[in-house]
Amino acid sequence: MTDTNLDTTRPHVARIYDYYLGGKDNFEVDRDAVVAVEAAMPEVRQLALENRAFLRRAVSHMTAAGIRQFIDIGAGLPTAGNTHEVAQTLAPGARVVYVDNDPIVLSHGRALLATNADTTVVTADLRDPADVVGRPEVRKLIDFSQPVGVLLIAMTHFLRDDERDEVMGELRRSLAPGSHLATTHVTVDQHSAEAVEGVEAVYRQTPTPIFFRTHDEIARFFDGFDLLDPGLVTVDAWRPDPADPAPEATRWLYGGVGRRR
Repeated sequence: MTDTNLDTTRPHVARIYDYYLGGKDNFEVDRDAVVAVEAAMPEVRQLALENRAFLRRAVSHMTAAGIRQFIDIGAGLPTAGNTHEVAQTLAPGARVVYVDNDPIVLSHGRALLATNADTTVVTADLRDPADVVGRPEVRKLIDFSQPVGVLLIAMTHFLRDDERDEVMGELRRSLAPGSHLATTHVTVDQHSAEAVEGVEAVYRQTPTPIFFRTHDEIARFFDGFDLLDPGLVTVDAWRPDPADPAPEATRWLYGGVGRRR
């Protein structure tokens, strides 16, 4: 399920997220969507920043654990502190594949990464994980007989309940034991139903509706993985790093890192 044409008539999650982070690779329809999200969730830009901080900490942990190849699915538009920058700073030669279904990500990402032979960008969709892991461009950099670090940062909440087991099971089966999975997911826990519905209503206008879930529902995305300490927690509580401080916690996101059995 891959977008091959650039549709500027509907907001797209990659461009919405780019605008959350202060980027410029978005359109008026995306900016209007963000205004509507902010009406329901005023701290959404802060949420995006703490989500990025979690990504950096998760990649740092994986690199320290010996992971040298990464797939960032739903990567969005390149921005500062991205996966390859963190991994390749800590482990020169680490290989990174970015995956997204928005063609603007492909064009911008390839331009920015043209001189980086250890990093590439692929247009594909999480909903078809067999296609993601089977792409020649992916196989060129990723050896699936060895542990892989998979990042699904703010991505699993775009899967429907009836998609979860098939998508996550196929992805898990492609990974060697010792592989790591990091994900963040928006939650209904301790938040008003009105705010949740307000955000979900905006994302229903996009090709990828969003689904807020409880802690226990989110934990199911880690089936087949052993959660590393401190488990599935709000992202501010996952191994905070004083050297890389995150913004004040919004507690809208749960995050965790699991190790493939």
